Amino acid sequence: MAKPKVLVTRRWPAAVEAQLSETFDAVLNTGDKPLSEDELREAMTSYDAVLPTVTDKISARAFDIAKPQARILANYGVGYSHIDMHGAAGHGMTVTNTPDVLSECTADIAMTLMLMVARRAGEGERELRAGEWTGWRPTHLVGTKVSGKTLGIVGFGRIGQEMARRAHHGFGMKIVVQNRSRVSPDVLARYNATQADSLEDLMPQCDFVSLHCPGGPANRHLINTRMLNLMKPDAFLINTARGEVIDELALSRALWFETIGGAALDVFDGEPRINPDLLDCENLVMLPHLGSATREAREAMGYRVLDNLTDFFAGREPRDRVM
Repeated sequence: MAKPKVLVTRRWPAAVEAQLSETFDAVLNTGDKPLSEDELREAMTSYDAVLPTVTDKISARAFDIAKPQARILANYGVGYSHIDMHGAAGHGMTVTNTPDVLSECTADIAMTLMLMVARRAGEGERELRAGEWTGWRPTHLVGTKVSGKTLGIVGFGRIGQEMARRAHHGFGMKIVVQNRSRVSPDVLARYNATQADSLEDLMPQCDFVSLHCPGGPANRHLINTRMLNLMKPDAFLINTARGEVIDELALSRALWFETIGGAALDVFDGEPRINPDLLDCENLVMLPHLGSATREAREAMGYRVLDNLTDFFAGREPRDRVM
């Protein structure tokens, strides 16, 4: 019996690629460059499965085909806002993702960003590398204490809860959450957290706000000028969710005019392009989408895709099916 033919749209960890090639008739993107919309469209007519990542914008146009060969889009990552779900549904395609396995590492990066922006670590490193440090002095790069402060978490899923665990139990922070549905009292109790009724209610309470909500049209520019104006003037915004969640022009203005204390971003709207308005903001820390970038997490994500594919082609329900 012929093995299902699958396309891997970017390079994955070597161990996962080897297992994919053994289990399936796998075609690898050895050049590791993002595929164009036309290439993705063609792939869905030529492969039994397409294995996309966040860099693959599978729009409605990509699904404008009479009869795709692909029956499953096995996404490498938790978020899937880059996939037009209506288009996939129109062809009866299954879509899966990779939850759980990257939650801890993404929360680690969110904590890293929070500490960096609070303690002005980015500014300090730039000063050292430029050869401009003149030595210790009492008023040099004075930052903000993190321990004991109030952290607002927007989106209290797996990653948001891991962030709460680190912040509350590691740094004694008070946790306030905002979520699109009510969070179980048992879950809130694990972190001595309270739930705000709305984002408008959460923003003024917090010294730090960390975003862990889904992307997509519903949350595009969720953090806009109005929300930024609700923040304390010395509060900090952290984003490891999706770039489109923040109106970057509004954020750059808030940073330039210091109406908030600072921000730290791991994701960007339209990445890898970076909005030039952000580049000169000294009170901004930026990382190149490193949330899940550990060997352990990236391998586990790949194996999770493998499990979903194996179940699907064996006629079983994939455990991580999102549609």
